[in-house]
Amino acid sequence: MHPTYAPPAKHRLCRSLSAAMIVAASATCLVLLPQAARAQEAASPSDGAVPSTDKARTLEGVTVTGSRIRRVDVETANPVVTVDRTQIAASGKATLGDIVQELPSIAGNATNANTNNGGGTGAATISLRGMGDKRTLILVNGVRLAYNDVNSIPANMIDRVEVLSDGASAIYGSDAIGGVVNFILRDKFDGVQLSGDFGESSHSDGFRRHVSLTAGHTGQRGSIVAGIDHQSLDAVSASARAFSHDALNLSNGQVIVSGSSATPAGSITLPRSVAGRIGCGSRVSLNPGVGGTTSLNDYHCYTNADTYNYQGDNILQTPQQRDSVFVLGKYKLTDAVEAYANLYYTKTESDSQIAPVPVFANGDNFMVSARSYYNPFGVNFGTDRVTGDSYGDFNTRFTTLGYRTYTYKTYNLQFTPGLRGNFGDSSWQWDANLNYGKVRQKSVNNGFLDYAALQQGVGPSFLDGNTGKVTCGTPGNPIANCTPINIFNVNDPTTIAALRNIQRNPTATNDYIVKQFEANANGNLFALPAGEVSLATGVSYRKESTTSWADPLAVGDANGLCGVVEFCTTVLSGSFNVKEAYAEALLPLLADKPWAQALNITIGSRYSDYSTAGSNTSSKLALEWRPIQNLLLRGTVSQVFRAPNINELYSGIANDTPTVNDPCNFYTGGHASACANVPTDGSYQQANPQIAAKTSGAVAAGSQLKPEQGKSFDYGVVYDPQWLPGLSLSADLWRINLNDTITAISAQTVLNQCYANAGSPFCGFIHRFDTGNINYVAEPTVNLGALSTKGVDGTVAYRFDETRFGRFAARLDATYVARYDVNPDPADPTAVTIHNAGKYTYAYGNFPRWRGLATLNWTHGPWSASWRIRYIGRTQVGSEDAEQQLSADLSIPAVVRKVGAYAYHNVQAGYDIAAWHTRLDLGIDNLGDKQPPLLYQNNVTNSNTDVATYDVMGRYYWLRATLTF
Repeated sequence: MHPTYAPPAKHRLCRSLSAAMIVAASATCLVLLPQAARAQEAASPSDGAVPSTDKARTLEGVTVTGSRIRRVDVETANPVVTVDRTQIAASGKATLGDIVQELPSIAGNATNANTNNGGGTGAATISLRGMGDKRTLILVNGVRLAYNDVNSIPANMIDRVEVLSDGASAIYGSDAIGGVVNFILRDKFDGVQLSGDFGESSHSDGFRRHVSLTAGHTGQRGSIVAGIDHQSLDAVSASARAFSHDALNLSNGQVIVSGSSATPAGSITLPRSVAGRIGCGSRVSLNPGVGGTTSLNDYHCYTNADTYNYQGDNILQTPQQRDSVFVLGKYKLTDAVEAYANLYYTKTESDSQIAPVPVFANGDNFMVSARSYYNPFGVNFGTDRVTGDSYGDFNTRFTTLGYRTYTYKTYNLQFTPGLRGNFGDSSWQWDANLNYGKVRQKSVNNGFLDYAALQQGVGPSFLDGNTGKVTCGTPGNPIANCTPINIFNVNDPTTIAALRNIQRNPTATNDYIVKQFEANANGNLFALPAGEVSLATGVSYRKESTTSWADPLAVGDANGLCGVVEFCTTVLSGSFNVKEAYAEALLPLLADKPWAQALNITIGSRYSDYSTAGSNTSSKLALEWRPIQNLLLRGTVSQVFRAPNINELYSGIANDTPTVNDPCNFYTGGHASACANVPTDGSYQQANPQIAAKTSGAVAAGSQLKPEQGKSFDYGVVYDPQWLPGLSLSADLWRINLNDTITAISAQTVLNQCYANAGSPFCGFIHRFDTGNINYVAEPTVNLGALSTKGVDGTVAYRFDETRFGRFAARLDATYVARYDVNPDPADPTAVTIHNAGKYTYAYGNFPRWRGLATLNWTHGPWSASWRIRYIGRTQVGSEDAEQQLSADLSIPAVVRKVGAYAYHNVQAGYDIAAWHTRLDLGIDNLGDKQPPLLYQNNVTNSNTDVATYDVMGRYYWLRATLTF
């Protein structure tokens, strides 16, 4: 899928309105069908449901995310935030990822549609507590999601989303460190529901379409719900917004438009004796308008004005198309046994796009020969791949080949059949299910070059006197089937033809499969004076496997080098299995006593045995105390762990291009290990913030990974005052400590830690050229580091009494981050702990102290409206603490870039047309059209800002029509 023609704004708006009117008008025909019946679903009035008038019935216990024990209590020891269908509909968001990522407990780095570099697959990931998506467990009906992309879950199959922001490894096993997001399916629905959603930004771009159809039937013995869903999102170029149009950098505290030194005119580093002949110090660039072969007179001294503005070539919003189908069913085989099955399939097509392929003769390890016919300087450039000798830098960019594009197709299937039932007339229930998930992702990567052919083409060449043509090789030793390349003038027509002849578009495919069996049982054991002792227990077996394929030319060797310039992928194949057993018990100690309306303790433990990482036991202890009926005091202490996943274990060596600040800028000595070959006269300054790096899994790096281990603490209070019905208050203090963190060490961390300690194990990961410039930094996956974070969550909710003006409900959720510290190497007393709270850092993302989400809802008859405010507190880039080695600038001392608080206002209004069984909703997101803050290319990869935190589209209009019949 590629960006397509976008009609003018007025035409697009008409198209949106027309489509919505067609959907609405269709109802008049549909409701006339004899068999049509009004849908009845208790989930939300916005679906057209009629409130139930049944008399109150005996409450049945249910399980709430964070525990396997069935409870009648809504508020337990687990701090769970619930987002129901009404809230999902009112948000106007087309995908579940957009909804969940607004919650205040989300921080750090996450992927969404605005992530072009390092994303583009259409995926949206969740990073609770800023712990990363690998430490956030995603469930569907309590079962692990195979693909950690919540956008792949069709929104119309969801009844509600439960978000547990507390460690839960004792209940769910690995990965539940930052918390758990559990998507609960809508298993009861009668009728048919058709919804159409259309949106567009105030810039007349970013058009989206979302159409879904849901149908269901509930009988005496079973029910079935099925649906289809189609979404599409148009591309938005980074050049379409002022903040992302140019590559902006900070230098010596000043903002400059400074792109890449890989420019079509070339950034060429010459010996001073040669550069002096042109009147330059060392670096030169080709004059504009020069055609064919070049001479010394065709070059000028390289300046910042010669850099290439790659930022405008990127995509601000990646185009994507998503089609889904789902079927949810259950049927009572007997009065005691019920069969059920949940199946959904999603196909996602998406693109990302970056600037035309750059070439760094040194970084890409090839050599431009001094004996090339086209070389006017008579000296070598780059690196001799055989001898390892390095020469002057030669950087260029093949703009005539067009953009580098990455086209992804992702197929995601998840199928969960099972049986559940009762043990006779007892309180005990059981459940046994299978979980099969398969994800296949294919990518086609356009705009790259055959390495060997390029190396041969820029090697020795001469003018053959017999043919009058430039020929590869040397006189007397010509090379057959080789086309010489005038890399010194990439706009020369003969060069363009030669480059297109060696252009390659490598493909890659990856399959991931999870197979799981799980059996659970829960019920009451015996009675105590305060109530029944309940137990939940179960066993599971899970196997995960992955296999990938790629064009052999694009697969990296042991040194991370491959046959395609600037594109190197990895293939991996591996599997592991895990056997687990758990038990969880609820013990009521006191009930209906003075200052102890209820006092309960929950204990739980889970044993896991991994074929790759050994065994682990995680336990938890939770306390609930109600001194009075309307006040709950709660606390949970849990052990958490995360076993290494398949990619962390088996990934081969692959290329990376991180943005870093070299601590050796303006180096004057004293850090020989970190700054090998760097001049000590203070003249050195990093030429390009983007460097070459090589990532790898543990196996390829020759190391063995063990699980991350840690503890999670949560202490909270919930107060629903009897003196003010409708008011609810809660606050939770949380803390997570994690050791032996599994991480692909960032290049910035490697550079900083080695600079701080010459004996650091990180020093061996730094590779510099003879000039001191960075060749590459290794980023292996290892167990190394400790993470500690803590903060406070708070909620205030109030539902006003009904008045003649309607009914109002208000809610505020807020999170304060007091600490987010990362120690890369606790065993090293000189290791520098990075303090991320209140800051944005490239490696870990954004951690403003405060985040909040406030909502005000109003209903009055068929009318409804909502106002949502998403608050992102003040943050900063860089630290005044020199030891942190964090700077928003390349200069020393560190420069701090302060970023003010942001508040986004989203409004929505809706109206139910009862006669047509139709609901219309209209909304505006980012009402104030706030533009994101500039964090600059020194510090970010995408669009000069943090696309995981801030809105980049600006004011956005959307319209939805929903028919229920």
